[in-house]
Amino acid sequence: MAKVLLIADHDGENLNPTTPKAVACAADFSPEALDVAVFVSGDNGVADQAAKLDGVSRVLRIDNPANEHCLAAMLAPQIVKMAADYTHVLVAGSTFGKDLMARVAALLGVLQVSDIMKVESDYVFQRPIYAGNAITTVEAPSDQVLCGTVRAASYQAAGEGNSASVEDISVDAELPDHTRFVSVETHKSDRPDLQTAPRVVSGGRGVGSGENFDIIYKLADKINAGVGASRAAVDAGYVPNDMQVGQTGKIIAPELYIAVGISGAIQHWAGIKDAGTIVAINKDEEAPIFEVADLGLVADLFDAVPELEQKLG
Repeated sequence: MAKVLLIADHDGENLNPTTPKAVACAADFSPEALDVAVFVSGDNGVADQAAKLDGVSRVLRIDNPANEHCLAAMLAPQIVKMAADYTHVLVAGSTFGKDLMARVAALLGVLQVSDIMKVESDYVFQRPIYAGNAITTVEAPSDQVLCGTVRAASYQAAGEGNSASVEDISVDAELPDHTRFVSVETHKSDRPDLQTAPRVVSGGRGVGSGENFDIIYKLADKINAGVGASRAAVDAGYVPNDMQVGQTGKIIAPELYIAVGISGAIQHWAGIKDAGTIVAINKDEEAPIFEVADLGLVADLFDAVPELEQKLG
């Protein structure tokens, strides 16, 4: 019977939206216990948020000054100590999760299963390969702790009708002295977060310039959407790389995805394949994006996008 330890991803005040999705994945094990570990330095309610998630047995709050910035180098030794009581250690496959779980698996000396998108049994999973164009079934060893990251785009968030207990624990682990927090720089925006927005508008190389991206922003604002971009647009310097969607950027699963001036290379498709409805606008009728789009419009984006924005009121 599985005993799962899930590591919460948070910013000190709120759970990252990928964490409830990882809880939904963990619940698919039908575990004997599903505990959520919240590493904090002074809790501003994050543990209470985790306790509301359906399926959670307990929330373990580890309050330590070393956890203030949730650095992977600091958290990994603590998780290794806790792992002895569990069969599975999971985290959402966010930037935080990918950095963290690789360290945990290395310290434990075990294999890691990445991008779990479906649980078939306690040690058998489906995960994407070849930029998401194929799904493979993998079986992990059952005689060691399983470390895994969850492909959040493949899961709906767990509900919030639970009232799990919150327990304060201490973890006696030797922490490294070669890592310290310096600063964090984030792109501030009033628009919805790209990775969690229910609607996303993305622009590609066809937009032509950073100045022309203004029409993408205007359409996104009209429908309260996040804004993304293809790698070609990022490489061309139109927008910063934190807006990149695709295999080497952000993997997203919005309800609506509008691709404007994006050809639709396989690497971009890998980042949006779980979207509910994909709309493509491109003047090239042979563009690969039309092969995967639910709705396609062959038109000059500089004519179509302003007209669409106008019709939206």
